[in-house]
Amino acid sequence: MTPSVAVAAVTFDRPRELAVLMDAINGQTAPVRSICLVDSGTVPSKDVATRHANVDYVRSEANLGGAGGFSLAILKAVASGADWIWMMDDDAEPADPECLATLLREAQERNLDAVVPLVVAPGHPDQLSFFFRLNGKVTHERAEVEKVGFLPDDGHFFNGALIRSDVFFKVGLPDMRLFIRGDEVDFTLRLRKAGIRFGTVTTAAITHPHAFSETKHVFGARWHVIVPDSAFKRYFYYRNRGYMIRRHFRVKSFVADVGGYLGYFLRSGDFRGLAGWFRAFSTGLRGKGFGPLEDQKF
Repeated sequence: MTPSVAVAAVTFDRPRELAVLMDAINGQTAPVRSICLVDSGTVPSKDVATRHANVDYVRSEANLGGAGGFSLAILKAVASGADWIWMMDDDAEPADPECLATLLREAQERNLDAVVPLVVAPGHPDQLSFFFRLNGKVTHERAEVEKVGFLPDDGHFFNGALIRSDVFFKVGLPDMRLFIRGDEVDFTLRLRKAGIRFGTVTTAAITHPHAFSETKHVFGARWHVIVPDSAFKRYFYYRNRGYMIRRHFRVKSFVADVGGYLGYFLRSGDFRGLAGWFRAFSTGLRGKGFGPLEDQKF
């Protein structure tokens, strides 16, 4: 029997990208039962969403962030009774009509409970939007990753990830307290702790905007830090890094972050940046700083 698939998607003020994504999802050779779409944008995109009969549109008047939006979308998708949940951000797009079919086949052949495609930079088909670490070195080169073929226990959630529905009963939903920038890492760590079989396959791909400029090398290719391009994103990223170190007892990450960010900001002479990192990072490390968006101080 062909497994059933529901999409869990989120959108925020990207009607053009959303229209492209909806067409691409329903253009897959493998059928999609329903698209559970949570819209938290300042201007509703219901007119775009409802062009497709299989869209289950949910309007959120509160900005839930990616974490809260995905949590709500996942619940709706799981409630539909689908066997698999296909995760999608509104600015992502399956690279070809066989993407979903390939993911389903790979999951079956490799006995996986979650399978992740490569995430390719739009306009740069040879570059990955998010890096992998191979032999201790960071790379965005698609060809280098494709040589590996399969990367077990690794993947960039939630971009195009196909996850068996029962996984969410075992590990829970994305943590909405994280809001953005870190909920996917937290979810990945929970998958590993629960012993869920997952990994990245190089036979399927989606496109998603890259963040090349955020990667700052400190001491060669083996040590780097991520510095997002806005105060808003930096606060959540740094705070959530601190919190995940606390939650998951990540001693190596603590050493890498403290050494990396101190090295980067001091070498660049950015003392204001250093102060901002320390304030947000230490807040997360103490398990503090969570609350509604309007309570956050960037």
